[in-house]
Amino acid sequence: MKIVIHNLDNYDIKNIKKQLLDLFKTINNKKNMQLIFCSEEYIKTLNSTYRNKDYVTDVLSFESDDRYSLGDIFICYNKAITQAQEYNHSSLREISFLAVHGYLHLIGYDHENEIDTKIMEDLQNKILEDANILRS
Repeated sequence: MKIVIHNLDNYDIKNIKKQLLDLFKTINNKKNMQLIFCSEEYIKTLNSTYRNKDYVTDVLSFESDDRYSLGDIFICYNKAITQAQEYNHSSLREISFLAVHGYLHLIGYDHENEIDTKIMEDLQNKILEDANILRS
């Protein structure tokens, strides 16, 4: 899987970028995917425009019509950093979690009910554990 990482603002993502590229090497998928780090304002606009939800969220996924691409994952960098502090784990772990969460949405998983939520959570945890990205 080829991952292209974009930084719409000037966030310090050097270490995060390396970890994300390593993380997705553990996933066997031939399609491409883009990860985009953005601001609260940017993701709020996306959330409002495409989901009719007028608030800042941590991650959004948009599927692609391109047969070679899964789509785009937008991660709100500052929200991810705040959540990492709230959940008492590293920002690298939180951002990795959000990236995997977005990836699973792109390949068809969702969390609309308890059963689907459990399936998605278990798969997220397995992918993170396989990449040795653990809660600290």
